[in-house]
Amino acid sequence: MKQQLKKMILSAVADELEQVEIALNQNLTPYLELVQKIAGHILFSGGKRLRPLLMILCARMCGYKSESLIHYSTMFEYLHVATLLHDDVIDQADMRRGKKAAHHVFGAAETVLTGDYLLAKSLAIAGETGKMAIIQLAAKITEEMAQGELLQMVHQRNPNLTEQDYLKIVQSKTAVLMQASCESGAILADASPDILKSVSIYGKNVGTAFQIADDILDYTAETKILGKQIGADLREGKLTLPVIYTLQKANTTEQSFIEKMIQNEHFSHTDFEKLLEIMATYNSIGFCMSQAEAYVDKARNALKTIPETSEHQLLYHIADFVVARDY
Repeated sequence: MKQQLKKMILSAVADELEQVEIALNQNLTPYLELVQKIAGHILFSGGKRLRPLLMILCARMCGYKSESLIHYSTMFEYLHVATLLHDDVIDQADMRRGKKAAHHVFGAAETVLTGDYLLAKSLAIAGETGKMAIIQLAAKITEEMAQGELLQMVHQRNPNLTEQDYLKIVQSKTAVLMQASCESGAILADASPDILKSVSIYGKNVGTAFQIADDILDYTAETKILGKQIGADLREGKLTLPVIYTLQKANTTEQSFIEKMIQNEHFSHTDFEKLLEIMATYNSIGFCMSQAEAYVDKARNALKTIPETSEHQLLYHIADFVVARDY
């Protein structure tokens, strides 16, 4: 099912994805070769290009036809990659997209500065749209994402993190970028306030579902597929929904065991396997998947208020894909 869904989406947007790839390469023009190498280390290592694609589809759904759309859409991929570079340094992550994280290859300072360059590049492209609303939106989400990262750091290794706190982090770090991608497409097309609100709701809920699904994969996928070490989130002290829910349902002995794991970044493979067994006891993964699917339903419902176009079905499929993917 998920392979068919992926194939269907990729087939329908193959031309757009190819154009985005070309634009990402052409727009990346630093005068320093090192910046090109560091940015390219992650930028061209297998990203799904979901954020540019959301902007393109939402813009076209709202009637925008300019050839500049592909160029404008790259702003959100540059912004996304900038946050990944910064996050990996903060988290001291070992891997990203199946290869050594950039700071292990080029150095932490160099990686952070390259992330800064990509942030500036993103804002520069936002300025090229000539739409003050898009410039303001790009600045606003950059601010929001920084605060989301700080909020996650504040709650690092906190076994009392609530589901509400978790969702605030998710919406600040992940959902706002997809939400902005969708909103910017509608803004380019001068869409009505009602349509803008609908695509905004779609983007926010797709982004939330995406992150919950991503957090599930940290406990269910294989390292070679996921592109990073399984259990990396917990080793870095990040409590995500699978662990939060399990702690809520676990007995006192199980809670004590999990809390000790949270405080120990060097927990063993045996400990991790035991955690998975506890999760299975309470069907934690099933619960998290149901939550992700609920956000997908909200996203799909939001689009029903917009007149049907050929882009609608693709946006529906993308919403389904974010919870069906295995990487």
